[in-house]
This record gives sequence, C-alpha cells and structure tokens, in this order.
Amino acid sequence: MSTIELLKAGGIVSIPLLVFSVITIALIIERFWFWLRIKSRERVLVKEVLKIYPSDCVTVINKLRKNLDLPIARIFLESLELENANATEFRLALETATQAELPLLKRFNTFFQTVITVAPLLGLLGTILGLIQSFASLDLGNTGGTNTAGVTGGISEALVSTVMGLVVAIVTLMFANVFRSFYLRQIALIQEYGGQLELLYRRFYEKGGEEKAYANT
Repeated sequence: MSTIELLKAGGIVSIPLLVFSVITIALIIERFWFWLRIKSRERVLVKEVLKIYPSDCVTVINKLRKNLDLPIARIFLESLELENANATEFRLALETATQAELPLLKRFNTFFQTVITVAPLLGLLGTILGLIQSFASLDLGNTGGTNTAGVTGGISEALVSTVMGLVVAIVTLMFANVFRSFYLRQIALIQEYGGQLELLYRRFYEKGGEEKAYANT
C-alpha cells in the first residue's frame, strides 16, 4: 500500500497525523543535532577551562567566548565576567545562568508530549468515524441492499487510523524519553562542572583575600 493509499484509507484524521509526524521528525533531527554538538565538544572545553582557570582567567574567558553556542560556556561566562564578586555572588550567578538555559535544553518537550497525548485520540476518532461509516452502509432489513464497499471502507478507515495514531505516539514517546535522558544527564554535568568551577573560584577568592590582608599588615 502506497503512502497516498494509506492516507486515503485512514480517512480525515490521517491529515493531522501526517502533519504531526512530519513536524515531529523535523524536531527529532534538530534535537539530535543539538545534543550531538554539545556532547562532542562540551567535555573537552570544560576540562581545558578547569585546567587553565587557576593560572590564567583571561584565556579562559576568551575561550568561553569562542564557544558561546554551548550552554555550559554561557553559564561559566556569566559568572566569570562578574567583577569583584564574592563566593556567594559567584554561585548565584552560576545558578541563575543555569536556570536561563533550561528552556533551551527542554526545547520542544511540550510539543512531543502533545503529540504523544493527541495522536492516539485522533486514531480513536478515526476508529469511531470508520465504524459509523460501516454501520451507515449496512441495511439490516435488506441484505442485498447493503453497501459492501462502504462497510469494508469504514472498517479499513477504523483500523488504519488506529494504527497510524499509535505508531506516531509510540515513536514520539521513544525519542522524547531519549531526549529527557540527555536533559537529565546534562543537568547533572552542569551541576558537577559548576561545582568544580565554584570550588576553584572560592580558593582563588580566599587566596586573594589572604594576600590583601597580608599586604595591609
């Protein structure tokens, strides 16, 4: 059965299901590219930043500015660019920058959840419409007058629409769970790397305070 024949067999609900599937595929590709770009460069950048920061903060800031397409780079840069910030202010800057990045990391999650919920309902609607068509084609008082094509067409619409709705919902659910796992892992890494950077900054800040106190004496 070709795609056009499948859409015809699915009835009117196959149109929104087709639209959902096309948009979902496009968003899945975008999300995979987004996470692939992050995972391929993030660890290398963070290791370099944490290694260089204690000795050369300027180089670290310049390196982060060159990688502003990475969420972790924007988070680190937001805190490192604060002037004369104490340890508490530095931590608050990290937390605020992290919160600002969450919508980007969770992008399209609402759409995926909508498709997961609506697609089976559209399939159920197609099932009901197909059964209505089948019953309308029956002539119980006159067997010879029954519209056989209408009955089989209605049953076909009921089955195909149900299958289409379930397939769209199941595929979307699988990828949505994959992206959710990426998101949770990313949050854990941001907290881990942010904690390491904060620890380095606290040491730097305390060391600077001790040096100032020593100079005053």
